[in-house]
Amino acid sequence: MPTQQSEKAPALPASPTASPAAWRRRPLLTALAALPAAWLLPLAATAVDARWTMPPAVLLATASLLRGGRTLLDRLLLATLLLAGLTTAAGLLFAVWPWGMAPVPVAGTALTVLILIALATGRHPTLPRPGRDDLFPVLGTAALVGYLAQPVLRADDPLGRLTILSRGEDYFRHFSLVDVIGRHGGYVFLDPDAVREQLLSLLVHYPQGWHLLVALLDGHLTPPGVAPAGPGAVQPFLWWNVATFGVFVLTLLWAAHRLPGPLHPLSRSVLTVVVCALVLGSQMPRMLLSGYPTETLGLTLTIALAALVARPVAALREHLLLLGALLVGIGYTYYLFLPAAAVMVLGALLARRREVLRARRAVLAIGTATAVLTPVPILLGVFRANQTEALTATVGPDLTETWLALGGLGALVVPALLVHAVRSGRDDPAWRRWLFILLVSLALVLGIGQASVSLGGEPGYYFNKAGHLTTVLLIAGTAAVVRLLPIPRRNRPLRTATAGLTAVAVVAATVLLVGVTGWHRSLLVVDNPTWAQRWAHQQVDQPTRVPVVCDRALRRYPPVDGVTTLILDRSPYRAYLANICVATMQGTTAQTEAGIYHMAFVEPERTSQMLQRTLGDIRLVVTTDGAQVRVNRLLRDAPELRDRATVEVMLVDEPPA
Repeated sequence: MPTQQSEKAPALPASPTASPAAWRRRPLLTALAALPAAWLLPLAATAVDARWTMPPAVLLATASLLRGGRTLLDRLLLATLLLAGLTTAAGLLFAVWPWGMAPVPVAGTALTVLILIALATGRHPTLPRPGRDDLFPVLGTAALVGYLAQPVLRADDPLGRLTILSRGEDYFRHFSLVDVIGRHGGYVFLDPDAVREQLLSLLVHYPQGWHLLVALLDGHLTPPGVAPAGPGAVQPFLWWNVATFGVFVLTLLWAAHRLPGPLHPLSRSVLTVVVCALVLGSQMPRMLLSGYPTETLGLTLTIALAALVARPVAALREHLLLLGALLVGIGYTYYLFLPAAAVMVLGALLARRREVLRARRAVLAIGTATAVLTPVPILLGVFRANQTEALTATVGPDLTETWLALGGLGALVVPALLVHAVRSGRDDPAWRRWLFILLVSLALVLGIGQASVSLGGEPGYYFNKAGHLTTVLLIAGTAAVVRLLPIPRRNRPLRTATAGLTAVAVVAATVLLVGVTGWHRSLLVVDNPTWAQRWAHQQVDQPTRVPVVCDRALRRYPPVDGVTTLILDRSPYRAYLANICVATMQGTTAQTEAGIYHMAFVEPERTSQMLQRTLGDIRLVVTTDGAQVRVNRLLRDAPELRDRATVEVMLVDEPPA
């Protein structure tokens, strides 16, 4: 194992022959040439309809100024996560300056800032060469995402895409947020009155970091004024969800490969397969099926932060900037993980306290900005939207899977980490730091469970979410187990054969018993298919009733100003989902809110409440004879509603099972 605790930043060579006057002139000449180019480049890209090139250009420029990481993948991934965190903070600016998220001012400002940083630090753009070690995370991610992208690839019509979207109720709400943020040009919680008629009130103070990133990137892919809306925007939205999961997998693999330091290629191959199999066999693909993109990005940023706490980059200021940006990103994306992330960062600062004390100015500047920006969403959510009530939500049998993941993986990973921590001593503190990280994440799980009980509920929905964080940290920690496996040795054929057979046995056992096959789930009181199987093998060409009703209503009943369209279906819950779908696609979530949410799923009381609570004219679309009879009886008994309610009959047969 290497004795250094962090990477060594390459020294920048100085020219011994340059005169003081030359040094003074060089930054000025560079600035005169580069600063105009920072704006001319986005203008030229827009003129030739190549706005999509701007995000990669900003990414490469950022990566070229970083010095952390040995390989090209290190540098690009760190730059991606740094930009994600900083962009969530920049969303505050987008909402108040006059250009919103227009590509030219956003890219021009970003490139200008990068040029000024380069001039101030004296850093020249440079990128490391791709390394052999980069292949393992990249190939593992490509294989896993290729498998999980199958449903989106098969959904070649609007009905098929609505079928995927309707698998997870939360997808509709995330879709609405992306749409409104894209049209509004920034965070909606900064100006709630401006979106009062455009967005469901429950979403105004929801953490919006992921939605801002998607809306911003999507704006670089479509020409102004011709961006798809409604059903036409579903396909790119689904691809952004798949891409987010891909970044999550890549970051998890990167963290797993970073933790042990140098590894034999055979060990890296085993680790890649083990991590991918555990992802597929765990609850992680449920984030795709149920529509949890914000949790996916929150996990991604927290994993990266944990990896940097365990093995920090050498340059302290760069290390602090990365940690600060990741904390901000977590706060604006999925602040459930923020307490654990903050404690991890505090531990990292204490571990390097001597260096921290010598860089007081940088620590003060970055720390102040982080402390001011990070808590904004959580303060708004707690004090303006009372989101602490969500801690009492329950989730049912999924807790069994969470406990199995924590107990099963913990029984393998923690002893291996302890072995390495004892063996390495002070030479390599990464193993002890990962034990600390796991302890912090477990404290978050138990703390949320206790908070749920204290609020009158039971450990449930968010207890499960916190368990996801500990699960992925344990998955990355399997690097400690792989590190214990024998590796081939030259001129020692018996050891080489033993290493090869051991590797094959570990890979086969993990894939068959824990991976996508789902054999391990036969021990649980749950359905046998894994979440990965449910997502990847869903029948998009055999839609269920909800997307069929939604698609038909969208084609037959376009939105009308001043009229609220509501669906009445065979069952109250199906009608609820169909109403969310139609309102989301038509952009009428604010107008339909009173007629959809906060009512019991019992008929005819629900239909009666829908009619009483909805103001103005109502268009009732009934899809069954029973719903038609029910609404006619209610209108007959309430003559004051007959003048503003119109009944449209759209009978829909039950789709085949």
